[in-house]
Amino acid sequence: MRHDDYVRTYAPRQDARPARSASVMPTAPRPAADIQAPAAIGLDAYRVTQEPYYRAVGDEVDLYEAAYSVRLPVMLKGPTGCGKTRFVEYMAWKLGKPLITVACNEDMTAADLVGRYLLDANGTRWQDGPLAMAARLGAICYLDEVVEARQDTTVAIHPLTDARRILPLEKKGEIIQAHPDFQVVISYNPGYQSLMKDLKQSTKQRFAALDFHYPEHEIEAEIVAHESGVGLDVAKNLVHIAERSRNLKGHGLDEGLSTRMLIYAASLIAQGVAPLGACRMALVRPITDDPDMRDALDAAVTTYF
Repeated sequence: MRHDDYVRTYAPRQDARPARSASVMPTAPRPAADIQAPAAIGLDAYRVTQEPYYRAVGDEVDLYEAAYSVRLPVMLKGPTGCGKTRFVEYMAWKLGKPLITVACNEDMTAADLVGRYLLDANGTRWQDGPLAMAARLGAICYLDEVVEARQDTTVAIHPLTDARRILPLEKKGEIIQAHPDFQVVISYNPGYQSLMKDLKQSTKQRFAALDFHYPEHEIEAEIVAHESGVGLDVAKNLVHIAERSRNLKGHGLDEGLSTRMLIYAASLIAQGVAPLGACRMALVRPITDDPDMRDALDAAVTTYF
């Protein structure tokens, strides 16, 4: 797998808060020569330069800030499209920290996370993976949908998520002492768990966890209206449709309509697409191919539009 499989996300303000003192989180100094090619570029490409819109629905912001203050690894659990990734982006901006995001998948190996030797015109050179880069330079490393990765891959984060805060680079014969600003955040959808796709207890118990759910009706409508530009009445009707679909979870649907999907539909409506067509395209057709379920969802759409 190529190293461009991890993505650069937005990143925080330049007026970052000062890191904790070395007496609280000791770290061994590293000479500049140890910094590899990606690290030499710096973390500017991973900084969130504009505030991402995030509407808090509880005390999750305060809880995350408290966890970050002591560098606890954090696990975000919730259904798809409910705002987990946006929350991480917002917190990275609020805390003034770079954010390196890894989209996990079943083909991802430990080397994709940690790093590997590459061949070039001058021979071989070591290239840090996203996890090593974040640990070396002090970024938040966000592993999105971590259960999609193989369990032997996720084990690579264990030394960074306990009191050791180290990352052994066995192929290179080096041990990275995590930067004082480094933190690991993972997310996944518990609704997709199975015996074959779940985190080991040895992994789960290294994290503090925050549960995410779809927001209450008024808040979700406010989010949809803000993100798409449609009126609040249209946004409320879309949320009504979503709530009906979520009641069908386990009764023909694996998942109900997400907030993300509502924003897609609302964005089409804001562009002048008829609400019925926008809802069929962005809500009904993507979520199911079952004719009876499509008819049921189409009926819900025509109720409100």
